Amino acid sequence: MAKLNRRSFLRDTTLAGAALVTSGIAGAEHTAPVLRSQPSGPQKDKLRIGFIGTGLRGQNHVEEALLRSDCEVAAIADPDPRMVADCLKLISEKGGKKPAVYDRGNFDYQRLLQDKDIDAVVIASPWEWHTQQCVAAMQAGKYTGTEVCGGFSLDECWQLVNTHEATGTHLMFLENVCYRRDVMAVLQMVREGLFGELMHLEGGYQHDLRGVKFNDGVTPYDSGVEFGEKGFSEAKWRTKHAVHRNGDLYPTHGIGPVAMMANINRGNRFLHLTATSSKARGLHEYIVNHPKGGPDHPNARVQFNLGDVVTTVIRTSNGETVLLSHDTGLPRPYSLGFRVQGTKGIWMDVNKSLLLEGKTKAHAWESAQSWLDQYDHPLWRRYGADAKAAGHGGMDFFVFHHFVECAKRNIAPQIDVYDAATWLAITPLSEASIATGSSPQAFPDFTRGRWTERKPDFAFGDTF
Repeated sequence: MAKLNRRSFLRDTTLAGAALVTSGIAGAEHTAPVLRSQPSGPQKDKLRIGFIGTGLRGQNHVEEALLRSDCEVAAIADPDPRMVADCLKLISEKGGKKPAVYDRGNFDYQRLLQDKDIDAVVIASPWEWHTQQCVAAMQAGKYTGTEVCGGFSLDECWQLVNTHEATGTHLMFLENVCYRRDVMAVLQMVREGLFGELMHLEGGYQHDLRGVKFNDGVTPYDSGVEFGEKGFSEAKWRTKHAVHRNGDLYPTHGIGPVAMMANINRGNRFLHLTATSSKARGLHEYIVNHPKGGPDHPNARVQFNLGDVVTTVIRTSNGETVLLSHDTGLPRPYSLGFRVQGTKGIWMDVNKSLLLEGKTKAHAWESAQSWLDQYDHPLWRRYGADAKAAGHGGMDFFVFHHFVECAKRNIAPQIDVYDAATWLAITPLSEASIATGSSPQAFPDFTRGRWTERKPDFAFGDTF
């Protein structure tokens, strides 16, 4: 594979979309934000959606759209002929009509955005494309949904915020773990005060991704030790980040639910973080020990920069502490490692248990299930049956449902551009902290002071 040093990698991926943005940096001139609380124009009966990125995750979103009578898969854009073909096959098999196809290279998505009949776009491209595609979509007036992660710099985070505020076009961050059933039940319990005043929260992305970061170039999972140009799907683009970067590269699954419980950007905010990383050994050993690898395989000579375990600690303005873990290069069971702890109790998802002072036995864990059933969120009570067929344990149904319903009404989503910028900022801030000996890094206030006035709005009620 061609040599790519860290400096050129970060330069190329961070600056690719900078020319598309005006007023894209912190402190730059910006227009007053458009914060719509009421629908803008009549509610659409049917949403015509363009999909940018038709890889495995993009096809998940396409499939969700095909299940709804109020959505039309109007267009798809992807430079990879295999992914386009697979997506068209999926659409045909599900009885959808053939969409417009934009497959003439990496930037053909721009032609999709010129289609005035497309109402909304869903972006599920590799991380390095997210900012420029979100910016272009908002500038084109499309209600924009973007897959998680991809924060390369604080400037990119500001680009998202500034573009939203300049155009009035909404962006929803498609963080589906906020909709996990047990997480939403615990959110209900937090709001009803069962844990008392919140003190400490934890989450993370603890997922053995070795079989995702490497494959044989044909089969996406657990099939080989190739990546980059010789890899397929995520191995083609995701693994290179582990070569050149060191930080929490995937904070959103852990931080999303935590942020909603702690009312971040809505009466509370992140102040600063510190991060540290372990040494990097897991990916190298996977290559060396794999039947298709070995110590003489060319990729065995690759030096990975990403520590196998990255730990980040965040302080909030209300005094809570948050611990995030990024752990994707070692053998381990999957876990997001949630912990919610307050003055009256604690819940942990790893042991599926809790303690509630005065309600459960002192100094002992109790199974959380009966409590989760009791506080099952109204959204899950209403739509649980509909969500059964959706990916990620039903979470994909809820995040896509919210996106569609907000887009039809042209109202701000409950996981909005300020959440996106704040959660994405964890990545460059953690990288900066690690690079400077775990030094504290201050969070920008992407709301520009409005966090003191904004009210919690996520998942109240049972509609969307």
